[in-house]
Amino acid sequence: MSEQSAADGTGDAPADADTDAAPEAPTRPTWDDAYLDEVAERLQYSFDLERDADAAGETWPLYGELNLQREKYFLHPSISYGRHDSDEHLFVRRAADLHADDLDDLVDLGHRLADARITPNERHYSTEFTFALVVPEIDASVRDYVDGFRERTLLKYGYYGHYEVNLLVVAPDAEECVASEEADVADAFRTWRDPAARERGLFGRVADAIFG
Repeated sequence: MSEQSAADGTGDAPADADTDAAPEAPTRPTWDDAYLDEVAERLQYSFDLERDADAAGETWPLYGELNLQREKYFLHPSISYGRHDSDEHLFVRRAADLHADDLDDLVDLGHRLADARITPNERHYSTEFTFALVVPEIDASVRDYVDGFRERTLLKYGYYGHYEVNLLVVAPDAEECVASEEADVADAFRTWRDPAARERGLFGRVADAIFG
């Protein structure tokens, strides 16, 4: 018995491919906002990116979607079973002012999106809704709210997997970022730091889903 996994938009490399060659940057939208564009550059290998996406009537300048599929197979991939799907939806926008009540609204939005976008079944393993807000400075009450926050909901007692609502607040000019417990994507927003550290966050999670 073996296992295989795949992220949407990728495929197996040919046997004679040059494994030492750097991956070609995927085609992506660009943003007039220099900070959002730099974040998008870090996200582009993991997420399918869009501009000005709608979520329950609200426009988010940067939206990213990550889809992972994992399945087990017996002797040959054509005889497969136990497929599990994992998705992440990332919504990013700027906010001139941010309070704890605004974060309550985002958590509520995450639950409404879950009701609208998730089809509960045996194949569904997890879905994450991550909201990232770019602010001039991080208020103490916002920091306390987000730090250690976790909102996890089981579907049919876990038989149909679960979904998470994640929060992330970043003040790039102040080089500050606070993220909830499961917001692994946070490292992409710390643009003032060596991007090599992101591998455990974004790419490490993909590798874990594929190989572990």
